[in-house]
Amino acid sequence: MKPIALDAMGGDHAPRATVAGALLAAKEGIPVLLVGPILRLQEELRAQGGDLPIQDAREFITMQDHATDVRKKRGASINVCMELLKGGDASAVVAMGHTGATLASALFNLGRIAGVDRPTLLIEMPSERGRVYLTDGGANVDCKPEWLVQFAVMATAYAEAQGVQAPTVGLLSIGEEEGKGNALTLEAFPRLKATPGLRFHGNVEGRDIFKGTTDIVVTDGYTGNVVLKLSEGEARTLMKWIREALTQDLLSKLGGLLVRRALQGLRAKMDPAEYGAMPLLGVEGPVFIGHGSADSRAVLNALRKGQGAVEAGLMGRVRAGIAALAVDK
Repeated sequence: MKPIALDAMGGDHAPRATVAGALLAAKEGIPVLLVGPILRLQEELRAQGGDLPIQDAREFITMQDHATDVRKKRGASINVCMELLKGGDASAVVAMGHTGATLASALFNLGRIAGVDRPTLLIEMPSERGRVYLTDGGANVDCKPEWLVQFAVMATAYAEAQGVQAPTVGLLSIGEEEGKGNALTLEAFPRLKATPGLRFHGNVEGRDIFKGTTDIVVTDGYTGNVVLKLSEGEARTLMKWIREALTQDLLSKLGGLLVRRALQGLRAKMDPAEYGAMPLLGVEGPVFIGHGSADSRAVLNALRKGQGAVEAGLMGRVRAGIAALAVDK
């Protein structure tokens, strides 16, 4: 397996967090290539007492840059990562931070898979059944119904690559009935229902996401991103309320000690760092985008996810799904 190209300058805590995560991944046998200013990365590696290969990149995209700046900064680390992937010198790309810039760089350097109108971000979230995949997570604010079908097909390919058997698909709406929803969902419903090979459950509501009613939930990027940010904010607030409730008096503190281990498990289940990064499906290569606030653990999990996707043949699965969709048309 070729190394995973890691944009070592991406995210709020780069390069400290990215280098630390890469070193943890290397200890597990995951091949990683750091991409960024070589002198700065060598200094960080020395500070952390590690050694990893580096691909020099004279500049990088900051969180304050615009997504379109990837065209101005041709030597930016994220562009170098994509060029390595396109040239076959990397097996996947992992970038923490600037979602828009990573998306723009992937489209600019890799292009879309034949038959894909728009790439989609796939979000992994906890549910009562373990996990659920939500797409689109924010790559496409306004969507056409046929795009949602493509999102569902690509998400199914990814879920299968993750070991999900016969993944089911739900369409996010305001009611379970077929006639409920806005213009987009009303048009998308019959298209999804008629797509051969797609295990379409029907409409699902917001509460069904965490119930795990379906393995995959499809929606437009505007709604999906709102769901993502709402769930992350709610998780943080919920944990804050629990901490406050368990520290308000002596009896509560004693009770807190008894449930501490269980709460640590709950916190881990709700922590975005546990899910590492979101796959960008529909571009010509495995690309994963992580949180801007990613720490070393999130970087490690993102690299694990990248390795797993490559080993499971993700790209071949996605291409086959889209090709079958084109034939059915």
